[in-house]
Amino acid sequence: MSDYDAFLRLDATIAERKQADPEESWTAKLLARGPEKCAEKFGEEAIEAIIEAVKGDREKLTSEAADAVYHLAVMLAARDLSLKDVAAELARREGRSGIAEKAGRG
Repeated sequence: MSDYDAFLRLDATIAERKQADPEESWTAKLLARGPEKCAEKFGEEAIEAIIEAVKGDREKLTSEAADAVYHLAVMLAARDLSLKDVAAELARREGRSGIAEKAGRG
């Protein structure tokens, strides 16, 4: 099992926690508060990661990035999506110029 499998396990854990008691699971509590709250938490964590990226502390950035990815996955789950869906979209874009990709969204 590779470290990348952590993303698969995270998807599975979040899917499982959707059914959990919000009093016993942070993930369930976030999901029970709705997609908007999940998005808000993701935004907060993303900002914390940005701050650490600017400061240049690799260890703190890694930790904050992990928090941001977790909250991204919860936000996606709130809309019945997963990191697997994001991976599929990234795979679809492989081999395509970022400039061409942006132009195609126009």
